[in-house]
Amino acid sequence: MAFITISELIVLAEYLNISPYTYSHYETQDTIIPLKHLIKFCDFFNTSIDYIFKFTNNFTYKNINKKINLKESGKRLKEFRKELNLSQLELANNLNVARTLITEYELGNFLISINVLYTLCNKYKISADYLLGRIDDKIIFNKEK
Repeated sequence: MAFITISELIVLAEYLNISPYTYSHYETQDTIIPLKHLIKFCDFFNTSIDYIFKFTNNFTYKNINKKINLKESGKRLKEFRKELNLSQLELANNLNVARTLITEYELGNFLISINVLYTLCNKYKISADYLLGRIDDKIIFNKEK
C-alpha cells in the first residue's frame, strides 16, 4: 500500500472503524491487515483484492459485490479444492494449516484468513475476489506470473 496523508489516514481509519495508529501500521506493514479491513479498504477505493495482491494489473472488476457471503465463499473453496482433486487434508497440508480450518472455511463458519487466502490464491493462481464471492466469474491467472 502507498503512504497517504494524515487527513486521508484519519478518513480511512474512521471508515474502517479502527484507530489511525492501527491503520498506519497496515501502511508500514508492521501489522498484517485483517481480511475484513482489506475488503472494506478495497470497497472504499472500488478496487479488487486481486489488484492489491498484485495478481492482476486491472484495478477493479465490473460488478464487485461488496457483501461477503460466507456460505458462498465456502462453497467456492470446496468446489475449487475438488477441481484440484485434493482432499481437505491435502489442501490443509499444502497451505500449512489444520484440516479442521479448511472444514470451517468450506462450511462458511469463518471468513478465510488473509494469510491463507493469499497463499491459496498465489499457489493455485485463482482470484481472491472470486473465492470470496465478490465477483461471479472464476478467474485463473497466468501460471507464468
